[in-house]
This record gives sequence, structure tokens and C-alpha cells, in this order.
Amino acid sequence: MHSTILPLLTTLVSSAAAETVLGVYIFSRHGDRTAKSTPPSSLTDLGYAEVFTSGSYYRNRYVADDASRQIYGLNTDVVKQSQITASAPADAVLQNSAMGFLQGLYPPVGPTLGSSTLRNGTVVESPLSGYQLIPLEQVTTGANSENSAWLQGATNCANAQISSNNYFTSSQYLTTLANTHDFYNGLSPMINLTFAPGQTSFKNAYTIFDLLNVASIHNSSTKFPNADLLTPETFFQARTLADQHEFGLAYNESDPIRAVTGSIIAGEVVEALNNTITGNGKNKFNIQFGAYAGMMSFFGLANLTSVDADFYGVPDYASSLSWELVTNATVNASSFPSEDDISVRFYFHNGTTSASSEPREFPLFGTGRSPLPWNEFASKMGTFSISGQKQWCTACGNSTGVCSSSALGGGDASAGTSSAGSSSDNTGNGGISKAVAGVIGAMVTLGVVLGIELFILLAGGLKLVSKKRLARTTSIDSAPPGMGRGHVGAKV
Repeated sequence: MHSTILPLLTTLVSSAAAETVLGVYIFSRHGDRTAKSTPPSSLTDLGYAEVFTSGSYYRNRYVADDASRQIYGLNTDVVKQSQITASAPADAVLQNSAMGFLQGLYPPVGPTLGSSTLRNGTVVESPLSGYQLIPLEQVTTGANSENSAWLQGATNCANAQISSNNYFTSSQYLTTLANTHDFYNGLSPMINLTFAPGQTSFKNAYTIFDLLNVASIHNSSTKFPNADLLTPETFFQARTLADQHEFGLAYNESDPIRAVTGSIIAGEVVEALNNTITGNGKNKFNIQFGAYAGMMSFFGLANLTSVDADFYGVPDYASSLSWELVTNATVNASSFPSEDDISVRFYFHNGTTSASSEPREFPLFGTGRSPLPWNEFASKMGTFSISGQKQWCTACGNSTGVCSSSALGGGDASAGTSSAGSSSDNTGNGGISKAVAGVIGAMVTLGVVLGIELFILLAGGLKLVSKKRLARTTSIDSAPPGMGRGHVGAKV
């Protein structure tokens, strides 16, 4: 995504200064990393600094004593674990980015707060000057995404992968592929150590741009051959084509399942903020790290592209989306606002967030309004969000593994709901389950087969003989040609 964001629509009227912030959900991209085309990717020192800077900014916005939009009741210095939820997929770049962000959000508290006195009078100081440990939960989607050239492949959602693959047969893709043949041939001298001639095309638009971007930031002239060919105009063109390529894979208006990662994010946001409301503000701060594909999917689903064309682009490193839960009602220890008195503000920042480059507020769903009342926000998010394993399985068309009937508690994944009222699926209403019925059926069949075999043996005057005893008889030696000992034994 380009660094210039158009001003917020003039129809938005903000009364944020008079509000109380009850909670927040932040979805952030990782910091600067090594190239995807040379895995395994790793967070760089620059990337570490970027996410730490963003974490420090959000501390000054939501956490600190003098925070500009301090979250009501949130601990300012020593983290209270029940108030914060941090998560990331099983991916080194994303998990390390999350930890770097958290270090900025809740930095070491020093020897005064970071020490305790034991019963015997011994004073124990916390290591690393009061370094604060914040648990990092692991989300199930997006594992190893930063080593994956095609992020949709990390979702394990069958229908989403099929939908994204359809992009490669679309007229838009095929036209751009043909029209950019010469452009990508011109990039070959800079990337031919990584990409073969057959790979140097619009089909690999993002990974080619990613390699050039990483090289332009980190590589010296000796490690970046023909760097003089990467003019500002060429770099801009490579980036624009990468934006087009990735948005085409991340979202399609006529096939919403392509945006499955954005749907999952929407479900997680609503669930977390709803827990803040129903729990009277117990959980206040949620931060999740993920890949840019989820961001782009959400941009399409929430119709943010109608507000600013820059939402068609790939967000920069350390970019963040944030949803604030706000109220103008009175909030105190004995009074928490009702749902009718709560609203949601959405913010986005492209790249590292700091005091000199802050998030901007945008209206969601094409409403042209912000904030949105909580009930309206939750309802509109519900039109495309995915919550829960069963709903995900149904939307994705998956029916094995975690989506098998047994894994989902006996329900039919394809139906989206369990068959609790059916005697074939429910063991609690006097009926028998499919699994039990299957076992009974197998036993009955086996009994019938054995009975038939026994009848044949008795009727024919035959008897069972062990293989060892049979091997000692001369009948084996007179067996017809083509029937070996093993075959006769097996027949018995």
C-alpha cells in the first residue's frame, strides 16, 4: 500500500475527545523481514525496531498514565494478564513481531516495581530490569505464512483456495500477464539469481517485488546486481502490479469465500469486543499479528476500497488496523454502559505507527459514518464474519480432519449444524449413534459370514486343519501345478 492516505471523508464528525475508550482490538502486520523467495524468512533488526516503535506508540495512546485515549481501568505500568490478549500464528516472523510490539506496549518496569520482598526479608529483583512476560496465544490460521509465497495456501480452506486459483484464469489476470511480459523481462538482470526465466512474469508479481524491496533496503551493491536498473518508476510499477496481483487473490466481490482470512478476523474482532462488553471491561486490550492477506481481505469485505483507493494495495510492514470500543455514557466501578450506549471507531495506519505518523479514522461498510453504534457494527460484521470451527468448515467445504463429523461432535460439517434431533446422530435420546450402528452392523455381517462357512464345512464333510499339520501331509506334494504351500495354507 502506498504511503499517502487521503483525508477522511468530510462527513465524518468526531467527538472522540469526549469519549471513554472501553477496549481495543488491533490487528498488525509484522515488521521488516528477509525475502519470501529465500526461506526461511526472519525478522530483521529493522523489523524489530518497527514493531517496538508501534508498540510504544500504542502504549502512549491507550496505556500510559497520560495516554491520549487511555483505556478505562487498564493497568498503566505493570501488566495485568486478564486485561490483555495477544496472539499470532505458528510463524517465527509473526510471533517475534508480536513479542517486540509487547515490549513497547509494556516495557520493563525497573527495579522499584520489578522486585518483591520474601518472607525472610530477601529482596528479589526481576531479570532484565523488570522485563514483563506476556503470554502469546497461538491462532490456528496462517501458520508458516511468511515462508509461503501464496498466503491463501496457509488457510487450509479448500473453497478459498479454489476461489483464489480462479483468479489465474480471469480475464484481468490473463490480460495483465500478457501486457507485462516485456516489463518483467527487463527485471531479469536483477533477479535472475533467484527466479528462472519461466518464473519471471506477472504470475510471481508479489514475490518478485518482495525480493526487490528487500534488496533495496538491505543489500549492498555487490549483493544487488544491476541495481541501477531499479529506477523509482520501475520500482513503483513492480509494486503496483504486486498490489493488483495480491488483491485479486485476497478478495472477489462475487465470491466472498476468497476473503476467508478477512472473515475470520471479523469474527475474532466481534467476539473479543463483545467479551469486553459482557465481561464489564475485564478484557480490555487485544492484539493479533498476521499477514497482509487478511488485511486486504477485510478491506474488500468492509468496503473500505470505496473510501480510498489505497486500500487496494498491500499494507507496509508494521501496518495496523484497530477497532476502538467507545462510549459517551458514565463509566465507573459500579456502572458499565449498556450496548445501546457503546459504539466502534475503526482506524488504519500504513506502516510503522509513531507520534509523527498516527492512525487515521475511516468509515466502515460504505456507511460514511464513524463511529458506528455497537449493534449496527456487530450486525454488519456478521454478514461476512466466520466464527467457530463448524461455520469455518461449512464455508470452506472441508469435511476431514478437524472438520470430520467426529471432530465436530457428531454433526454434519456440510450442514453447518449438528443433527441433535436425529436418532442416528444422538446417543442421549434413546437412539444409537452412527458409529455404534456401524459396529453393530459389522458384527452382524461377520456372524452371517461365519455361519455360512460353518454350514459349508459341515455339509461337505470338511474339517479345519492347522498349517503345521497340513505341511506334514503328502497331499501338499501332490497339489496341482500353480498352487504353492502358502496358497493352500491361506485357503485353510
